[in-house]
Formats: sequence, structure tokens, C-alpha cells
Amino acid sequence: MMITPFTTQQHENLRHKVRKFAEQEIKPIAAKLDQQAEFPEDLVRKMGKAGFFGQFLPKAYGGQGLDYLSLVLTVEEIARIDGSQAATVASHNSLGIGPIYYFGTEEQKQKWLPNLVAGDHVWAFALTEKNAGSDSRGTETKAELKNGEWIINGSKIFITNSSSPMMLGATVQAITAEKDGKKELSTIIVDAARDGFHREKITGKMMWRSADTGKMMFDNVTVPEENLLGERGKGSHMMLETLDSGRLTIGAMGLGLAQGAYELAMNYANKREQFGRPIAKFQAISFKLAEMATKIELARNTLYNAVWLKDHGKPFGKEAAMAKLYCSEIAKEVADEALQIHGAYGLVQDQDIERFYRDQRILQIGEGTSEILKLVIGRHIGL
Repeated sequence: MMITPFTTQQHENLRHKVRKFAEQEIKPIAAKLDQQAEFPEDLVRKMGKAGFFGQFLPKAYGGQGLDYLSLVLTVEEIARIDGSQAATVASHNSLGIGPIYYFGTEEQKQKWLPNLVAGDHVWAFALTEKNAGSDSRGTETKAELKNGEWIINGSKIFITNSSSPMMLGATVQAITAEKDGKKELSTIIVDAARDGFHREKITGKMMWRSADTGKMMFDNVTVPEENLLGERGKGSHMMLETLDSGRLTIGAMGLGLAQGAYELAMNYANKREQFGRPIAKFQAISFKLAEMATKIELARNTLYNAVWLKDHGKPFGKEAAMAKLYCSEIAKEVADEALQIHGAYGLVQDQDIERFYRDQRILQIGEGTSEILKLVIGRHIGL
């Protein structure tokens, strides 16, 4: 068991459960799924059945009534084995389930959340567009209200959990009015079965090859007026608040990946012999491993502190940005050093570290680039 000031015995029992699942169910097939770029629907259902979706929801909506740290620990432990499956779980929970729970009406919660917790479906968070990424207000997708229905036109790109048959719907940011060049941005629930709602899988990815990443196209898609999520005109605020929570799970992905890469390097260094002894016994390698362990410990405490603030109802936006920035950068540094320890063997696909090295690269981009996060942190500290 891992002892931290932030976790209880219940948390560590959950960690053990998720770690056992990841090692038994994910690890044996992770490399094959990556090589075939296959989104594993059966595995996703297993993760749902294991209780990895909607843990922080009240039992009334099918959840377990746990805290947000429980979700972070779950993502961390899955990322320790495979970034793709961690991406599916993190996105479905923080970006998919989260906005409906935090901003939805009681009717919307009862309609959608139990289905999303069960494990047979996933939900997407449709913000990014060709010209809307770091600038979340660059949205060009439009939604016009006519005769009690929203008519949506536009497109989204790089959306996780968006193109597979398991996708039940998406929360879509769209322009609902515009005056004097100023956009009114709102969020609207769009179920996947709507006419004119087209989705396309993005292929040829460097990372998260067995996660579902896709494009969305809206061609006069109509949904009822009551599918508005939250207050009209507050879409940008809601999306950015959602990203604060999402950054905690991306931080967990960075932490888990770093832990997994470190363990791979440690195991390899103890087995690989040169000059008659394991390379772990050489100072050059032992210092690398010592530095990696230190960085991981600092990342864990930084992340868990930010999650503690959220779970205790305190402001956590600055700390979430810091945790996501630090954990993603540490994932990069640790994965790079872990690959270095593997030498040439680390550059071929039959070594897991090769996949870890590729998967870490998205973490400094998704849900706020490292550069944008520094701007966010700068605003919090008065710059």
C-alpha cells in the first residue's frame, strides 16, 4: 500500500483494486491494442462494470458517492499501465459525466447519468475546433433557436470518446447569439442518434492509439430547447470550470505514466548487465532513478493537494493548473530518462517504454497546453 497524507484506507483499497484490474485486464492486451489502433469496447464495458465511471456521483444517479480523489487514483493506476485506457476513463468522467452532473437540470441528470455510469456508453466534450483550442472563445459552431428547437451547424475536432458506437452523445459549445462581434456561447446536449450529426475517427495518431479520438460535423442537427445545459450564455464559463476538474485527471495521467515508466526503468536496470553487473549499480543510472523517484513524489503531492482542495469545496483552479503543468512535464522527463536507461531496446515496439514515451507527449497539449497553463497560473498570482 502507498501511504500519503491525503489518502485513507478506503482510498488505498480502491488503488489496490484498480491496480489489480489494470495488470490483469489491460496490461496483457495494451501493446496489441496500441499497434492495431483498436478502441476496445469490451474492455471499456469491463471498466464500467468494475465501477470506474461516475464514482463521484451520488448513488441516486448510479454513482458510488465517493470523492474526486477516488477518480484521480483510478486514472493514475490505469495510466501506470496504459495511457489510452486512462484517457477513456478520464475523459468520460471529468469531461463527459462532469458537466451534466454539475450544471444539468434534475431531469437531464436522471435521463443521462445512469446510462453513462453503467459502462455501455461514453460521452464526449465537444469544445475544440479548427480555430478554437487554447482560445476557447474561438468557437464557430452555431446553434439557432427556432420553434422550440436548437438548430446546430459547424464542426469539432480532436474530441475524445466521439466516434465509436459506444458514444451516446456530446456536450457541445456553440454560438447561440452574436452582436457587435461579441459571441454568446452556450452548451447544448446532443445525442448521437440525431439526423445530421456525423462523426469520423481520427487515425494515424502518435499517441493514445487505442483511445477513440474523432471529428464531429453538425449539419442542421436539431435538438429540443430543453437540451440547453446550464444557463444560456454561460457556456464558456461552464467549459472552463469543467477544464479545471479535467486538469486534475490529466495530472493523474501524467503521474501514473511517470510511475509506470519509472518502474519499467527500474526493472530493466536491475536485469540488464554490462561490465559484469546490473546497470542499476552504476552511479549514472542510479542517480537517474533517484531523480525520477523524487520528481514523482513531488508530482503526487502537488496533484493530491489540488484534489484535496476540490473535495473540500475550496478554490482549486490555480492548483489544478499547477498540478496539470507539473505532472505532464514530469511525465515527459521521466519517460525520456526511462527510455534512455533502456537504450536501443527502448526504441522498438516490443518494449512498453516505447509506447509510454509516445503517450506522454499529448499531456503537455491536451486540456490546456503548458504555455496556456503558465498564463492561467500567472493570472492567479496577479500577473
